Amino acid sequence: MVLYLVFHLKIVSSKKIGVNFSHFGGFDRIFSGYQISKMASRSYSNLLDLTSGDSPAFGQVGKRLIRVMTVAGIISDLEDENNNSVNSDSSSSVSQDRMIIVGNQLPIRAHRRSEGEGWDFSWDEDSLLLQLKDGLGEDVEVIYIGCLKEEVDPCEQDDVAQTLLEVFKCVPAFLPRDLFDRFYHGFCKQQLWPLFHYMLPLSPDLGSRFDRSFWQAYVSVNKIFADKVMEVINPDDDFVWVHDYHLMVLPTFLRKRFNRVKLGFFLHSPFPSSEIYRTLPVRDELLRALLNSDLIGFHTFDYARHFLSCCSRMLGLSYQSKRGYIGLEYYGRTVSIKILPVGIHMGQLQSVLDLPETEARVGELKQQFKDRTVLLGVDDMDIFKGISLKLLAMEQLLFQHPEWSRKVVLVQIANPARGRGKDVQEVQAETYSTMKRINERFGKPDYQPVVLIDTPLQFYERIAYYVISECCLVTAVRDGMNLIPYEYIVCRQGNDRLDRQLEVNSSLPKKSMLVVSEFIGCSPSLSGAIRVNPWNIDAVAEAMNSAIMMQESEKQFRHEKHYRYVSSHDVGYWAHSFLQDLERTCRDHIRRRCWGIGFGLGFRVIALDPNFRKLSVEHIVSAYKRTKNRAILLDYDGTMMPQTSISKTPNSEAISILNSLCRDPKNVVFLVSARDKQTLSEWFSPCENLGIAAEHGYFLRVKYDAEWETCVSVADFDWKQVAEPVMKLYTGTTDGSSIEAKESALVWHYRYADPDFGACQAKELLDHLESVLANEPVSVKSGQHIVEVKPQGVTKGLVAERLLSLMKQKGKLPDFVLCVGDDRSDEDMFEVITSAMAGPSLSPIAEVFACTVGQKPSKAKYYLDDTSEIIRMLQGLATASELAARNSISQLSFESL
Repeated sequence: MVLYLVFHLKIVSSKKIGVNFSHFGGFDRIFSGYQISKMASRSYSNLLDLTSGDSPAFGQVGKRLIRVMTVAGIISDLEDENNNSVNSDSSSSVSQDRMIIVGNQLPIRAHRRSEGEGWDFSWDEDSLLLQLKDGLGEDVEVIYIGCLKEEVDPCEQDDVAQTLLEVFKCVPAFLPRDLFDRFYHGFCKQQLWPLFHYMLPLSPDLGSRFDRSFWQAYVSVNKIFADKVMEVINPDDDFVWVHDYHLMVLPTFLRKRFNRVKLGFFLHSPFPSSEIYRTLPVRDELLRALLNSDLIGFHTFDYARHFLSCCSRMLGLSYQSKRGYIGLEYYGRTVSIKILPVGIHMGQLQSVLDLPETEARVGELKQQFKDRTVLLGVDDMDIFKGISLKLLAMEQLLFQHPEWSRKVVLVQIANPARGRGKDVQEVQAETYSTMKRINERFGKPDYQPVVLIDTPLQFYERIAYYVISECCLVTAVRDGMNLIPYEYIVCRQGNDRLDRQLEVNSSLPKKSMLVVSEFIGCSPSLSGAIRVNPWNIDAVAEAMNSAIMMQESEKQFRHEKHYRYVSSHDVGYWAHSFLQDLERTCRDHIRRRCWGIGFGLGFRVIALDPNFRKLSVEHIVSAYKRTKNRAILLDYDGTMMPQTSISKTPNSEAISILNSLCRDPKNVVFLVSARDKQTLSEWFSPCENLGIAAEHGYFLRVKYDAEWETCVSVADFDWKQVAEPVMKLYTGTTDGSSIEAKESALVWHYRYADPDFGACQAKELLDHLESVLANEPVSVKSGQHIVEVKPQGVTKGLVAERLLSLMKQKGKLPDFVLCVGDDRSDEDMFEVITSAMAGPSLSPIAEVFACTVGQKPSKAKYYLDDTSEIIRMLQGLATASELAARNSISQLSFESL
């Protein structure tokens, strides 16, 4: 039984809450014709027991927005109510696309009225979440979910929530002050933010150590946000776009509740290298949570590469690039990776450039800095923005080039810090002291080389500083994106009125110069900027000098190049591109069968093609019992023996199962392995009736006392003299790699090498071997942590063909075929037995089971999760044979009586 909580809307008095409509970027059009319906809300309150046995049947959630719960609280670390995910199998009757945008803060400005009663609301035109709507299209309805910047009294929360919902289509999440502090100022700002910017808490002075209560608060807030999404989502139709590191575990809650939710995530901060990220105690939880998204976006390839490396090293996942798209296979789902830096809102900047206030302020600044070259810095006052390094570079510039004294001024606009704490106070103190020292050393009565502006500026004032500055300096030591250079470029393009104010010819090409840190996200897209290492003070000073001294034509060329890129890759382009990729990634959701597995934040969804399903032991045992001529083909490593096992020798259980299967006169059993024949003969000597195919089928023996024969005729193995020295070269340079020499093949193993370096070396070795062996009758193949060279035509498929042929010759046309394997080499067997279903090699009523290990693209129709399930399935078959044998003996004994 499903319990729904229904909340009726309360009519808000127009005297209490007012709305200020900001007509920016066409956002006013979304207000018309909107109605509020009643809410049927399903809220769950406990966290991390995210798996349970039965899934309740949820009715479809309507398109209309619904009422918001405003009671928030802390939740326990590892609990959840007894329910499971929604399969979203019902089809939607609504065709309009809708995007639910989830961020830490709503794109809303809230102001309490002077008389102290009620609130005024307006759009926050500086919010990226608001600006990106321009790229989503006229037909996409947008819902926002997030917190307000201002704290709202609990008695007002219902009225505020209803007004935001009715007028702005915003769903506010109200967080208790204590919970918000531990979530935002605790886990986000003291642990995630420093770590993602490469700062480790090696001592108490260098940052906060991991605090479990902060982590619990972080998960609790993500859970509250998930509840808000669930109150408004239509899971079959809506897209959900989650933003930034504040909400990294939100995808798990949403995927848990709606298996087929169309979910994108964009990280606006850097993602650190694996050496840094792996120090986080909850590293696996965050990675797995992100992988519950369909599309994960990053500003640069470096950030994406670090994320993929972490997935490889910590979760054992590999990625592939297909037709320009990078994807991770995760339990049958393809998680796509998007690499695209965000842009600016051109319309907003142009509108501010056109303001009379901007024009007037430009005139004032032009007079203030008359006959002087202005270098501009605009940064938040935090430890990663490198303000003090910039000031030191200015000091070095004046020292090395005294001719710039009285001619060059550095204007540093310092925005208030977003965080708080001792580190912010230290940055402020260092900035003020450095500025004071420089001005005392190089200043004159009518000249201050450094002008520090630490009071909040109106946006048009900041724009005016951009317009009059010859060069913009960004020396952050680490920053996710940083749009300051983009804004500067557009402002330097200006307009006719500003040109008249600056007394420049509008017909002449515009110019601008950028000195940017190589550690910020926008650096790769600004190919005309002077890139610097901000820690190298001398290099930054010389870059500043080069920017001033550069020829006018070069400045114009660089500006034109930058402006062309920035104006065409604006925030609308970015949002449109992300939505396109999200739609492409989610296109096949409806045709996949999904179900959830795993506990806590390790929850994930298994998504399978309708024709690819898990092999039921009961089903195959039933087919086994009613058939008489059975062919069984079994791989060994990775199928009957885990790849991670140190000792590969078969245990007594495996030997017993194989013997039980081989003793059944209705069975012909073959073990098909890449291992050499001597090893396999020793390991499986107790199995006298077991057929063995060694070295991928090059050698074959039908039973223990039979002679080994070869499936392919090979004239010589002289190619080994060419291949082995090449392999030895790579073994010597790749720690953890080794060479396995077989009679028919050479195999280079790198399972115990560094994952990234081993994969890179394997690719190089593959290319090298293909080059030197181009004229030899061999094939060079890569597999799971191996590169193998073997004679052409040697495949496991030959063994399957040989087995079916032998049984046909003996008049035992197979009516049951089981083939089990785990890697690429086994696909040849799957292909042979599948294609044989339409030919004369099998009985017309044959039951064919091609089974792979794990959920992955395969020619097999069935899968089992791991080797333990394979053994359990084989044990079921062996038990059936033993029971049949005992019944047969009993029947014979009875008949003899």
